Amino acid sequence: MEVKILDKWMLSLKDPLPEFQKLDDYLEKKVLPKVRPWSEDLREEQFYVNKSWLEFRDELDFHQTTVHIFNSGGEYLKSEEGELSAGRWRYLPSSNKFLILDEKDNEGELFDLAYLDNDFFILRKHGDPRKYGKRVYFMMVHEPLGRRTDWREAIELLYDKSNRSIGFYIILIIGLLLVIGILLLL
Repeated sequence: MEVKILDKWMLSLKDPLPEFQKLDDYLEKKVLPKVRPWSEDLREEQFYVNKSWLEFRDELDFHQTTVHIFNSGGEYLKSEEGELSAGRWRYLPSSNKFLILDEKDNEGELFDLAYLDNDFFILRKHGDPRKYGKRVYFMMVHEPLGRRTDWREAIELLYDKSNRSIGFYIILIIGLLLVIGILLLL
């Protein structure tokens, strides 16, 4: 695989991802603060509706394949190792929150958007789930990508997006042009 000179140079500037034990720690302490500026918004449904999302967890006893599908019209489907359950989803525009309801027991969960793009859909459980020993983030990866990675590789891929962002290149180019301009004036 041929790597361009600029890509090699950018890799040398890359902020390495530190090691954490928990998915929530990776997301909260290092990854989300870096990628959040490039997140899409929940109102942009084309990024998450009618796509299959593979759920990622760091729990040792979580080995099942869990796929989530948010169909247009508010239909929610969840497949755990092929066993299907149904529910409803809603985007709440006034508060920019996301609601997932289970039809079977008529209970649900309320989330805030943490990050969204074509490959990653990460929701943050509303409130303080840590005080009840529960996970904070609900991380989903677009199924075609998710099938090729584990949760740590997915975190690396998401983290690397911040280093490859067009915005980062633009800022870098503007900075270089300013330095060149100052040098020419001297």
